[in-house]
Amino acid sequence: MVNSILSDEKVLSIDIGGSRIKATVLDMDGKMIMEYQRLDTPFPADPENVLKTIMQLTKLFKSYTKVSVGFPGYVRKGTVHTAPNLDNEKCKGFDLRQKLTELLKQEVQVVNDADLHGLGIASGTGLEMVITLGTGVGTALLVDGNLLPHFEIAHHPLSKDRDYDQYIGNKALGEAGVEKWNKRLKKVLTVLKTVFNYDHLYISGGNAKRINFELDDNISVATNLEGIRGGAKLWKKENVYSI
Repeated sequence: MVNSILSDEKVLSIDIGGSRIKATVLDMDGKMIMEYQRLDTPFPADPENVLKTIMQLTKLFKSYTKVSVGFPGYVRKGTVHTAPNLDNEKCKGFDLRQKLTELLKQEVQVVNDADLHGLGIASGTGLEMVITLGTGVGTALLVDGNLLPHFEIAHHPLSKDRDYDQYIGNKALGEAGVEKWNKRLKKVLTVLKTVFNYDHLYISGGNAKRINFELDDNISVATNLEGIRGGAKLWKKENVYSI
């Protein structure tokens, strides 16, 4: 069982993003015990190139007993079903967990990257939501710290023929500019508040620093470093088997 762990185990936590692949080693409390490292996401971002980059990155980390991976797409039982900001067609159907288990020779869990961030950031009380603003938009929902996996809210249509990725993703930011992007983000936050009635919303990802308006009291900005700490909590959750 994934919750049968020892306190002295160490987790290599990997966050695969559309722009960068990041990693660190955590203790079972989520504390970083090795310096955070990153490499650019390869292009084309097909499974072969992504794995090569991960293996290059993991050479920097020598001592770990388990591996947690956050992947930017829909992942079920370690197999990738969508990868909208990587090479979607070549990633589809790829058993990333099995391949990394073979390469790294340790137990591996693979979840959506926003789900990993959610486990790392959320307080564990009530209905909490996490959105990540990066190359695309990621979303995670948790109830009392328990992850509700497989939601791809960012790909629900939001404006005419655009989903959240197309409306406030990195490409949209570049095309619309910071001011218009912030107006769009305000609209998105209003929709999320109305639909989900969350107790707390956390905003993470590289573009979170571009927010220029005051947020509600129950909205916080978090960092990617906080999110990657979810790699430790992933091995403690009772519902991990269903992911």
